[in-house]
Amino acid sequence: MHRVIIVLTAFALLVVPSAAATGAATGAATGVEGTISLLQLNICHGGMNKGCYHGDAVLTKATEVIRASRPQVLSVNEACAGDVDRLRPAMGPARIAFVAARNLDGTPTKCRDGQQYGNIVMVAASVAADVAGTAEESGMYDAQYRALDGHLELRSWACLPAPALSACTTHLSSDDAPTALAQCQDLMRRAARYPRPAAVLGDFNLHDAGSPGMSDCDPAGFTRRGDGGVQYAYTSDDLVPATVTKIDMAGTTDHPGLLVTLTRH
Repeated sequence: MHRVIIVLTAFALLVVPSAAATGAATGAATGVEGTISLLQLNICHGGMNKGCYHGDAVLTKATEVIRASRPQVLSVNEACAGDVDRLRPAMGPARIAFVAARNLDGTPTKCRDGQQYGNIVMVAASVAADVAGTAEESGMYDAQYRALDGHLELRSWACLPAPALSACTTHLSSDDAPTALAQCQDLMRRAARYPRPAAVLGDFNLHDAGSPGMSDCDPAGFTRRGDGGVQYAYTSDDLVPATVTKIDMAGTTDHPGLLVTLTRH
């Protein structure tokens, strides 16, 4: 069976911790007492959407949030390829994958500065050390909205399967809910085959009240937590929810951050 937890609380503001607090947070991030933290961000850094683009201010804020929350899994949507190097120091040693979105002709979508545009997933080295027999996987969905009245963007996914923790990121179609649902179902079928525990984070562009809605994607064996909007974290049922926090990004993007903390069974 699946369970759904949607957070509807007011915004929480993460404050950059002191050195002592950072040490405590780092302990949690390395799996002490079985704690796993997941952070989902949509940073709108491509520059194509002028309504949410605020330049590099979002990277400054994202870095601050990552350092404060110390996640073991980080998912970043609407990022540029160069953002990997900008965010890596805040995340620390990590296994990383970047996947570009595509234009309708199959060429990589570009940020306004010419870098490739897409999604990032990072898994902290503390839980990504054992990767024997695994490899990064990424690709494009078969279901895509190709009509010229849309964003003209073919959506992508990336996953880092591993025995200790498998993690995926995605940014689904914002043009057509049935397409977004088909993409979601595709990725969750894939994630169900990965080693557990497993986490799938992203901007799914589906609402719970929609028709179709997010609940139409919910697979057996996973629990979903959300920000009350369109960002969610699916986690396998061997992880127990502890806290769900919506993070104020101080106007640097049009999405809050979503921080989910869990414990292992």
